[in-house]
Amino acid sequence: MGLPRNTLRTTAIGTVSAALLAGSATAAAPAALTAAPALAQQDSATAFPGLRFVDITGDGGTVLKANVTTPASWDGRQTYPVIVLPTSWAMPQVEYLAQARRLADSGYVVVSYNSRGFWQSGGEIETAGPPDIADASKVIDWALANTPADPDRVGMAGVSYGAGISLLASAKDKRIKAVVALSGWADLIDSIYSGRTQHLQAAALLSGAGYLTGRPSDELQQVMSDFLTSDLTKEQDMIAWGRKRSPGAYLDEINANGAAIMLGNAWGDSLFPPNQYADFYERLSVPKRLEFRPGDHATAEATGLLGLPNDTWTSAHRWFDHHLKGVDNGVDREQPVRIKTRSTGAYETYPHWKSVGADRHKIELGGSPRIRANVDSGANGGVIFLSSLLDQFVKVPPMASIPLLPRSYAAVWQSPRYRSTQQVRGTAKLHTTVTSTKESGTLVAYLYDVGPLGLGKLVSNAPYTFHDKTPGQPFAVDLELFSTAYDVPAGHRLAVVVDTVDPLYIEHNPTGAQLTFSSPTADPSYLSVPLRQE
Repeated sequence: MGLPRNTLRTTAIGTVSAALLAGSATAAAPAALTAAPALAQQDSATAFPGLRFVDITGDGGTVLKANVTTPASWDGRQTYPVIVLPTSWAMPQVEYLAQARRLADSGYVVVSYNSRGFWQSGGEIETAGPPDIADASKVIDWALANTPADPDRVGMAGVSYGAGISLLASAKDKRIKAVVALSGWADLIDSIYSGRTQHLQAAALLSGAGYLTGRPSDELQQVMSDFLTSDLTKEQDMIAWGRKRSPGAYLDEINANGAAIMLGNAWGDSLFPPNQYADFYERLSVPKRLEFRPGDHATAEATGLLGLPNDTWTSAHRWFDHHLKGVDNGVDREQPVRIKTRSTGAYETYPHWKSVGADRHKIELGGSPRIRANVDSGANGGVIFLSSLLDQFVKVPPMASIPLLPRSYAAVWQSPRYRSTQQVRGTAKLHTTVTSTKESGTLVAYLYDVGPLGLGKLVSNAPYTFHDKTPGQPFAVDLELFSTAYDVPAGHRLAVVVDTVDPLYIEHNPTGAQLTFSSPTADPSYLSVPLRQE
């Protein structure tokens, strides 16, 4: 079924990709790491003794550009645990040099390699497809044959793309005993196509960065074209493509192989929202750890890539020290779910994810508001990277004046004012009944912290798209908002806002569409807010 404005969307993709890539360079790829690879190699060899640059033959003979860092104390006889680091999407092979040196100084061999299709490595971008996973095993083979690496103590780690490859490799290679996957994904489809809605800015950024720094495969180019132009005839093909690249699809193999897995992510990750990581974590039966912090994609780890003190990398080192070296550092006795709140920056620990936000408070969504589609009401999720960075560093999330939101384009419900601080923790869930005048449509739900003057600060949001509905026929909608940790001050209230347009997402609202939200007596509408159990 054709959808309106596809031509405009297609035209905008290139502009959006370039603008987002330029605007997010600091967040996604620290400037010190984006210098020309050849110059970086020359400088690094002097600054990092024990470092050498090598070519490794990957799957099918593809040459992978890599670097190896060994402990300065190596005398040619002893062996060390080895950690393999695939690079992030669009990043050169010098990405992990600072962390590699720290790991080597503490007794690890570290092999970092440029993922196929990017920069100087050969091949094409396969998006964590089978050749990428085979490459990881080839790199382990090479490390065991050419470095003082211990075959019984193999670990993998990475940020973003490297995280996904590491998790997937742990399903296929039994030699991997520990994994640290930072700002990665467990479900690729649920990450950039959650609520059956294309995450426009996220996909455009990834696509643009791939073209600028690598060689996308024909398959990737076709998938991204179908995705960004809303070709629903190819939807099942896209879902199958994403499932093949999702660690969650290989959960049984990952659990059977038994690698100890640490997952880390940011509450505001624009590419891989935290929900899909939390769901994956709950289903793991191996030694595991889950950490969430404020920020956007890879910003929680960024300072560590520059060699600066960083909580995320400190946790990663402790994880490897215990599971590859056998160090009794207590990491196995700590509560495994560790979160840092957006409001205070304080850490909280929990025995499992389901205990985060164990109490539930319902905001009733009464009445029957009717809204027109195709217009941004002023409630939106902000701009990829920029908005979450402002929230991370200066506690300024996207805001909207709730009383001024036009009720013709936004449905609004509010809670009473709270007498005490409400500690929102985990995943808010929307349940409502929708009636559309058209067979397709998109809605976006927002949760705001509203102060005395009516100014709302965004707590969370999520999109939802439907197709093939009978116009005029009510249907139920269940939607999980993106997980978070946010404190609503005493005297404030929570507001639920639903509209139909957000720059973060591709919307599927035909011209003239209208949506009505109702709350039948037999099936009332509500937003369930997860609260910390006191």
